[in-house]
Amino acid sequence: MRDQEPAPGHPERRLTTKEAAELLGVKPETVYAYVSRGQLSSRRVPGGRSSTFDAAEVEALARRNRRESAGTPGTSGEPAVRTRLTYIDGDRYYFRGVDAVDLAVAHSYEAVAEWLWTGELRAGATFTAPEASLKAARRAARALPEHTGPADRLRAAAVAAAVADPLRFDLSEDAVVGTGRTLIPTLVAALPPKHPGHRDEGPLARRLWARLTTRTPDEASLNVLDTALGLLADHDLAASTLAVRVAASARAHAYAAVSAGLGVVEGPLHGAASGLAHRLLDEVLERGDAAPVIAEELRAGRRIPGLGHRLYPGEDPRARALFALLEEIPDAHPARAAARDVVATTARHTPLHANVDLALAVLTLSFGMQPAAGEAIFAVARTAGWIAHALEEYGERPLRMRPSGLYVGPKPPRPLPADHARAPGAHSA
Repeated sequence: MRDQEPAPGHPERRLTTKEAAELLGVKPETVYAYVSRGQLSSRRVPGGRSSTFDAAEVEALARRNRRESAGTPGTSGEPAVRTRLTYIDGDRYYFRGVDAVDLAVAHSYEAVAEWLWTGELRAGATFTAPEASLKAARRAARALPEHTGPADRLRAAAVAAAVADPLRFDLSEDAVVGTGRTLIPTLVAALPPKHPGHRDEGPLARRLWARLTTRTPDEASLNVLDTALGLLADHDLAASTLAVRVAASARAHAYAAVSAGLGVVEGPLHGAASGLAHRLLDEVLERGDAAPVIAEELRAGRRIPGLGHRLYPGEDPRARALFALLEEIPDAHPARAAARDVVATTARHTPLHANVDLALAVLTLSFGMQPAAGEAIFAVARTAGWIAHALEEYGERPLRMRPSGLYVGPKPPRPLPADHARAPGAHSA
């Protein structure tokens, strides 16, 4: 409860808002959020507008937060981090309690991002970037070698956009959300356009399309890309998202936190997996049969990309949603059939279901995009989730994402090692 009075005969030590925030390791506004949620009581200073807090109560909350933020064992024995963003249950996942597939199918990527950031649905949301940010990002991207992939271009663009923003160190909620609204279109604008006369206007999916393929889109095709962006906006604590939260825990600004995520995306087991699946499907289409392609992959000791997901016992709901939309696109039928062939052929060996990487591969292959296009779609989409997780982490105790190492090396102390660079009896020049 708020504005509690001390019990008679029990004097208590009171803390100012600043002192309580420092003890809890949070911003002052977060202290009042604890009050509104009933986790702390407060008392108005007589004749003033500020409040004071019971020191013992604040210390107890700080201890509880430290226990919780240190991680509690999950179902797999792994540490857990509190989040209000994404919840995965069975073969479904939810953004702030709302079915994520339903949300992405019914609303634009921009609206999904706003929902993750603010908990409010802004159906007509549009993202624009200041000219200084766009110029800096494009200049940085143009300076890279022509063969540079999208992940490298996006990383360079994020760094350049940060340098162009003198307010990047403002970690308030409004400022960070504002960064998300300008950074995402800046990243898209940094990718080289396939249509020289294209103008960066309209929905983000349309702007991104012009940088991934020379084909002219129809509304159905744009809807598939827009839905893919929404479906990929967040997915709990994936590897790149964990990197973002570590950066945010150290109070790196939002651009730096996103850059940390972009650094992880390029891994073949994460954002780049769709490119491997794209090449696999392309070879299946060329040879007309998945069996010899799968056989060669297994013989070489490689895992089949686009299959299985550790969080879903059945088919990835993101893949299911994209496949349903792609069934309505005639140009996608050959790649969709190849994907079904891959799943069926592999099922003879291991019953694995399709994941979103295979669905992204069908999308990129069907619309005449390069294999790396799926990585670009993934990175741009996931930036919304990274911003949301950075926002959450800024409200937590700083540097809490600091596990202790389990040392398994030689027992110290050991003598200094010998200098093998110098032979016995050798003299220095």
